[in-house]
Amino acid sequence: MKLDFAVVCDYAIVDQYGKLSVLGIFQHIWVAQFPAVHPRLHLVLRLKGKRTEVGAHRVRIRLTDTTGTEVLSGDGTVTLAEPPAGVTEVEAGAILVFDVPFAHAGRYVFEITVDGELQASVPLTVAQSPTAPQPGAPGLH
Repeated sequence: MKLDFAVVCDYAIVDQYGKLSVLGIFQHIWVAQFPAVHPRLHLVLRLKGKRTEVGAHRVRIRLTDTTGTEVLSGDGTVTLAEPPAGVTEVEAGAILVFDVPFAHAGRYVFEITVDGELQASVPLTVAQSPTAPQPGAPGLH
């Protein structure tokens, strides 16, 4: 079982046929101030395996900050369904939705483990947005 890809995005869905649609992939977040919360952040995973790997697979997600402090974590399972006759590769999409707290600026990383093996690290940086110059400030006319 391998993680085919993992991305952070604004929105994602899996339709009734298993097709994964992803919108607004990003790796950087601007916030007005700290602490901050990014509402409804979507972490999207697509797992691929051989026909012999049909069934449930354990997935663990862990978000850490620059110091290695855990911000959030979660465990679950992804189930690969039996494919049609003649198909040798199976896949499954998973969408995890979080309201993510950010205590400070810096680099954060989503670590994704599948069946006890680290499969991917998805980086995410967070910074305070620069403030616009105030009217009357030097250099403004």
